[in-house]
Amino acid sequence: MTGGRPGTRWIGTAFLLLALAACGGGNRGNEPPLESFTAEEIYNRGEYELETQRKPDDAIHYFSEVERLYPYSEWAKRALIMQAFSYHKGKDYEEARAAAQRYLDFYPGDEDAAYAQYLLALSYYDQIDQVGRDQGLTFQALQALRDVIEKYPESEYARSAILKFDLAFDQLAAKEMEIGRFYLKRGNYTAAINRFRVVVQDYQTTTFTAEALLRLVESYLALGFTKEAQTAGAILGYNFQASPFYDDAFRLLTGAGLSPEAQEGSGWLSQVYRQVIRGEWL
Repeated sequence: MTGGRPGTRWIGTAFLLLALAACGGGNRGNEPPLESFTAEEIYNRGEYELETQRKPDDAIHYFSEVERLYPYSEWAKRALIMQAFSYHKGKDYEEARAAAQRYLDFYPGDEDAAYAQYLLALSYYDQIDQVGRDQGLTFQALQALRDVIEKYPESEYARSAILKFDLAFDQLAAKEMEIGRFYLKRGNYTAAINRFRVVVQDYQTTTFTAEALLRLVESYLALGFTKEAQTAGAILGYNFQASPFYDDAFRLLTGAGLSPEAQEGSGWLSQVYRQVIRGEWL
């Protein structure tokens, strides 16, 4: 398997194209049954339909028939992975997952198993909605992408899986930030802190960490918890001194007569700061 999908083959004769096209039409009663064609011929017709038609419905039909009529053949194995690809192309993600999982169940050691695992992951990843929606699919996408990375680290799909994993991870952090900002804007500082803490502790490698630390400075200052605000500012300065978020935090702290310095007794932030100094965080 190379590239984004399996390689294609073309049907050798115009006669076969016409005959199989007739089988694929809506009125198949008077046409030669698919049983009269070989697995390779039916498979190739499926690839032809996939290449020439906007919708993959007919291609899926042919690939499914290969699997049904010749279940133990090499062509059935190829047709199954092509079913997964075709369903995904048609945005029928549930069926794409089912076909990809069947392939992994039947052919776990095959050379295309990595591609099947990648398709399964994509079927979750491509369904990730905007930040405001439920993030259940994001968690599933992360797990499926992790499977690609861990099970097939040398495959051509691992690099793409890593990139998508990072983007999906950012998606979860973005959700926490959105809710945290909502609470912060309405003066519900404790609830806001809980959300920003999740970003700092669980999603520290995402692009939202610097802003989360700034929002913690804001929230803790609003509650009068100066030690926590100073320690959050110190962490922000240690890791993101060139960030505009640090500039804002510095102005907030100095405006309150404080400085961005770690303070003992600032709870969970003290532990985070110690980890930063030892190089065990971020």
